[in-house]
Amino acid sequence: MKTNPKTISVSELKKELLKNKNFKLEYESKLPESQIACQVIEARLKQNMSQVELANKIHSGQAVISRLESLNSKPSLSLLIKIAKALDTKINLSIG
Repeated sequence: MKTNPKTISVSELKKELLKNKNFKLEYESKLPESQIACQVIEARLKQNMSQVELANKIHSGQAVISRLESLNSKPSLSLLIKIAKALDTKINLSIG
């Protein structure tokens, strides 16, 4: 008999992962990318959209979304604008 895995929110997962010292150090070194990834994931999940569906909306491959969400890329502003439009949201940029 299969058991259902526990479902947790991205915020809960982040809180749990940050308890690990090594993860926290790596996370903080990639904080800007981490913040972008978390916001994209949260917006995508809020709309019940898969990585594939989001990729299709921006005329890209699922790997592009996967790399962004797993912190394996540094997304361009143009990519973030496409993603924001596809998720019917906006980008708020702040320097300083």
